[in-house]
Amino acid sequence: MGKHINKVTLAGLVVALGIIYGDIGTSPLYVLNAIVNGRVISELLVLGSLSCIFWTLTLQTTIKYVILTLKADNRGEGGIFSLYALVRRQKKWLVLPAMIGGAALLADGMITPPITITSAIEGLEIIPRFENISQSVIVAIVLSIMAALFFLQQFGTSLIGKLFGPMMLVWFLMLAVLGLMHLSDDWSIFRAFSPHYAIELLTQYPQGFWLLGAVFLCTTGAEALYSDLGHVGRDNIRITWVFVKICLILNYFGQGAWLLTQEGKLFVQKDLMADAVFMAANPSAIPLKSVFYSIMPENFLYIGIFIATSAAIIASQALISGSFTLVSEALRLNLWPKMKINYPTEEKGQLFIPGINTLLFIGCSGIVLYFQTASRMEAAYGLAITMCMISTSILFANYLVGQRTWRGWIYLYLLVYLSIEVGFLIANLLKFPHGGFVTLIVGGGLFVVMYVWFRSRRIKNRYVEFVRMEHYIPMIQELSNDKTVPKYATHLVYMTSANNPKEIEHKIIYSILNRKPKRADIYWFVHVDVLDDPYTCEFVVDHIIPNDIIRVEFRLGFRVEQKLSLMFRKVVEDLVKNKEVNVTSRYESLERNNVVGDFQFIVMEKFLSNDNELPFIEKLVMRLHFWIKEISLSEERGFGLDPSVVAVEKFPLIVSSITSLPLKRVFNNAEEGV
Repeated sequence: MGKHINKVTLAGLVVALGIIYGDIGTSPLYVLNAIVNGRVISELLVLGSLSCIFWTLTLQTTIKYVILTLKADNRGEGGIFSLYALVRRQKKWLVLPAMIGGAALLADGMITPPITITSAIEGLEIIPRFENISQSVIVAIVLSIMAALFFLQQFGTSLIGKLFGPMMLVWFLMLAVLGLMHLSDDWSIFRAFSPHYAIELLTQYPQGFWLLGAVFLCTTGAEALYSDLGHVGRDNIRITWVFVKICLILNYFGQGAWLLTQEGKLFVQKDLMADAVFMAANPSAIPLKSVFYSIMPENFLYIGIFIATSAAIIASQALISGSFTLVSEALRLNLWPKMKINYPTEEKGQLFIPGINTLLFIGCSGIVLYFQTASRMEAAYGLAITMCMISTSILFANYLVGQRTWRGWIYLYLLVYLSIEVGFLIANLLKFPHGGFVTLIVGGGLFVVMYVWFRSRRIKNRYVEFVRMEHYIPMIQELSNDKTVPKYATHLVYMTSANNPKEIEHKIIYSILNRKPKRADIYWFVHVDVLDDPYTCEFVVDHIIPNDIIRVEFRLGFRVEQKLSLMFRKVVEDLVKNKEVNVTSRYESLERNNVVGDFQFIVMEKFLSNDNELPFIEKLVMRLHFWIKEISLSEERGFGLDPSVVAVEKFPLIVSSITSLPLKRVFNNAEEGV
């Protein structure tokens, strides 16, 4: 499968353009706006900023992601959780950067649609007919577009997805042409290729270092290149990136050449125009609506705005689809609560998670309503995604260790990229009071959910009691043959978490023998092992006692949907076909007519017992875990079991029982006299 995807084809190249470059491809809409806003246009500002943009795209996007990180494919799949799956057995603490990176990507998915769509729609202000359009109207248009976009997710995107590639091809060609048209404004713009100007900007321009926060916006979509590796393949990404980068650089340099013709002017956007103190101190300030749209011919504006809005919608779609894939991977890796997942089309890899869709829509709408303008959103954008890039660097370095790469190269990689990314992080911290706190709060909340879900599982596993199966086999067989006990089911199926096939949870034995004796003809114990490989789908059968006690182990990749009802039925059909098991009912009347016996699944649902004595942090984690569990998908639905054949048994989870209870017996007078 990986070889097939990696095959370079014209269709593959067009699809790559359509689904992985939306975020980074729409960055020319707002990057230079963020850089020049409130600053006097000067040669150093323009050439230095463009030099920073070029070398950021080269070092971060081209070398780190396109050349290096794309090598870390997990059977053709990419993304931070695929990378984590490759290295998680090396060091236990690597789960932390994986969770931080995943939470940051989800938070990024909440701000990319608002900033790209708002930046595109604000182009209407350039058109004389709409120059007095109010911001409330722009906000209403943006919210309407996003509402339609999120509403359509439930139906899948297989049809409109075919239009993404050609539309993005038109977008990138437009970027290149617009840039080429303005290079002649000042041919000296090509001096920006020299890193000398970037260094000079950061060291000599007043507060130049903090401009890195705005420069970073040009590479925020780099993580998507790696996340979408499984959709289009490594070679298709590498070839299309050459074309995309050329178009981006031409457009940035065209905008820069136009800005050099405006040298000495002080441009301000809406956020600063509303600041009376700033405007009083700078009476010569000129309103700047958009550098990007300023280089567009006036008679082309309508078409240009339509193409830009289409590209912004495609960028948003890519982020939303990526968020669905990210959460589904986290769910399989036990880093996220169980959620309902729908598959709206037959197209491989396309899924829809209603809960995440609702969460993203609320988050995106809230950001639009809170920030109102794209310039204010720029102030919040980028802070969270720097955390994701740092996390990827840490995980990739450990991947290189696993590949037995020379340690000198690994240390050089960490030195270069952690220095760059920590620098971006520090520069982005300036955005914290101006809106960066919003994405950090969102990302922090998502990280807490992942951490609580992961840590609670660790706490529970410390106290899960496993017993040897062989000690209880005679008792289970005796119960199965005891006709004085009413038969509970012909086939009784338990979900077990025991990795060792010779062990079983004590709670399952208690459920069979003690709570309410459950007589059955055949006892099945089903275990799911989630593998680091993304698409493995296989099973192993262990006949502990032939035709009496059977263990089935499913080995599923972290991207495989766990439809256990269908999978278990397939296993039973396979065993019957091979005459390994007799599933006919043991009731005499039904057996004579070859009626298949009934199957009953038992799901053990835990609740936190009051008889616990835990440290404060662990008690808080467990309480949060069970609160999240109440609002997430139930165990049986999470496993894809048919609710009509599932019985749920609640049992107390006593992770740390109270050891000292100040309780003593006292006697009443009558008892003392006896």
